[in-house]
Amino acid sequence: MGAGMGRSVLRAGMPLRAWNRTRSKAEPLAADGAAVCDSPADAVRGADIIVTMLADGPAVRDVMEAAAGGLSPGQVWAQTSTVGVASLEPLAALARDHGVTFLDSPVLGTRQPAEQGQLVVFAAGSGEDSPGARERVAPLFGAIGQKTVWLDGVGAATRLKLVANSWVLALTSAIGESLALARGLGVDPDLFLQAVSGGSLDCPYLHMKADVILGGDFTPSFSVSLAEKDTRLILEAAGTAGLRMDVTSAAAERFRRAAAAGHAAEDMAAGYFASFDGTAPG
Repeated sequence: MGAGMGRSVLRAGMPLRAWNRTRSKAEPLAADGAAVCDSPADAVRGADIIVTMLADGPAVRDVMEAAAGGLSPGQVWAQTSTVGVASLEPLAALARDHGVTFLDSPVLGTRQPAEQGQLVVFAAGSGEDSPGARERVAPLFGAIGQKTVWLDGVGAATRLKLVANSWVLALTSAIGESLALARGLGVDPDLFLQAVSGGSLDCPYLHMKADVILGGDFTPSFSVSLAEKDTRLILEAAGTAGLRMDVTSAAAERFRRAAAAGHAAEDMAAGYFASFDGTAPG
């Protein structure tokens, strides 16, 4: 995700400094014109806008604490990772401590939309906390996304992202279960896809993830382990709101089983394997 977003920024003609815990993953950006840095502090020093795209809230906080020596008042921090509601206040507090404007701005999409600059950006920050920030980040968000949905107040964007992710993860789990059921009952999965194609039950996402499962290429666009993490964040937020999320709970268990079976680093469509006690039929 971060690499694709970085390339989108460079294509838009903006300068970019990049840092990643595993430097080799950031180094390919150098060929596109980025400066690859040795530390988070080097990456943020003197930057007008800072972007974080990391696995979870603790990772974001660890990296930004390591970057503290390079932070300066007046910078804007666009936090684009999916970190959940509970992680936001510590991150916002860290920004306040350094005079940095914090934007709660998670993105909707996976690797391919990130590489194409076609993410959807959910962005939130109160007018009092972020004077002029919308204008400053508009070129950045325009480079990485097809559209930006602005909301008021830190937390609003993350809550919307969790709602959107609950839908994506439910669809992913349902697709895997339906194709597993077809295989288990001896039904050609293509007949199922043909049956719903073009009707009210059809959607492009069904065919996209079905192609992954039926083709057997689970190169991650968004991994099982990250999908499992997001289900936990959704369930935590729902619990705080006094809600029961039966479908998300089931999806969390499916992703957990798939990860335990060795599919954690594969595309989240590999949740399909959670339907089988042994080897999935060919």
